Amino acid sequence: MKKLFLLLLTIGLFSNDNYAQTDNQIVLGKIDKVYSKILHEERSILIYTPTKDTDIFTKKKYPVVYLLDGDAHFYSVVGMIHQLSSVNGNTICPEMIVVGIPNTDRRRDLTPIQDNTSSKPTGGGENFMAFIEKELIPHIDSVYPTQPYKMLIGHSFGGLTVMNALINHTHLFNAYVAIDPSMWWAQMRFLKTTKKALTANKYAGVSLYLGIANTMSDGMTLARLAKDKLPDNNHIRAIFELNNHLKANKQNQLNYKSKYYHTDDHSSVPLITEYDALRFIFSYYPVKLTTKDYDDNPLLADKYQKHYELISKQFGYQVKPDEESINNMAYQALGSNQFKKAEGLFKLNVANYPESFNVYDSYGDYFVAKKDTANAIIQFKKTLTLKDHPDIRKKLEELTKK
Repeated sequence: MKKLFLLLLTIGLFSNDNYAQTDNQIVLGKIDKVYSKILHEERSILIYTPTKDTDIFTKKKYPVVYLLDGDAHFYSVVGMIHQLSSVNGNTICPEMIVVGIPNTDRRRDLTPIQDNTSSKPTGGGENFMAFIEKELIPHIDSVYPTQPYKMLIGHSFGGLTVMNALINHTHLFNAYVAIDPSMWWAQMRFLKTTKKALTANKYAGVSLYLGIANTMSDGMTLARLAKDKLPDNNHIRAIFELNNHLKANKQNQLNYKSKYYHTDDHSSVPLITEYDALRFIFSYYPVKLTTKDYDDNPLLADKYQKHYELISKQFGYQVKPDEESINNMAYQALGSNQFKKAEGLFKLNVANYPESFNVYDSYGDYFVAKKDTANAIIQFKKTLTLKDHPDIRKKLEELTKK
């Protein structure tokens, strides 16, 4: 399907539901609704799904990012993931579904324990986690094309919820991103609980990235912070206490990294933290290409296959090299007369996606370019057993006449 494939490449960004142009508007995602019997209310959910599946390539399934304070961070996180998963020839992170969770009662839902000094309802964090685990995630898995890998991202009170999920619902998510979390909550009682759990429990296979903003009072320094008693510095002091504890307890096997963003405040820190977190959590994801790989290298296909076997181990389930990306690289190689590289890539897709009509059609195009009519006919006949497409039938008829 070379002509149609090249057309899809030209259409690019605007060929999917999330970036569809309707009435001169670019639509980023959709709003879904879930009625929660646990919370006794209807919750609106913001949903972004990656590129719409075409009728050419095998339908994809995606990891899922659950994003707290979804109304505040949805656009930036979606744009970032879209960009980092769309790098030509290689990707920084996988394509992912983003589920933004807007608030109805933020202080109630995002605080794990009660604070008796508050005049508003607090401490509903466990009910909120029950909603996510028992109602929201099953709904998302039933409606959208999801894979088992899940990430939770939260800022401020949302970061507090992330830490609650980590210590009390450890295996609900594979990766956690806590952005300037409000560890001062409830006179730091939850901080004490968190430190005990992080000391006693094991977190093998789980990742946490902690971003820390500069919220120190004027004149305060990091060197003096630990001994400082000013209430104005409770927020940052509690986070550094958590950070120091995490660094001192590597026996819990948590894959952990933190960063202090001294030029960012509480409001500006989410964007840079989310970017760095994705780079850290998916540090194993990019394929390391060399100069030789841009030549007619027949081993490039083997490199991709072995690399995705490593990714599969990290994810805990099989992840295959993306059919569309491999198909694209193969046609690029074919257009440059790099026949060895092209053949390896086309054969890789045949091995990984034997139920896809496209892989045999594309492999047939390779044999046409090589002027190997007999093998081209074999591939096009295989294609037609899976999908009776007029363009493919026309190619086969032209070859059989010859």
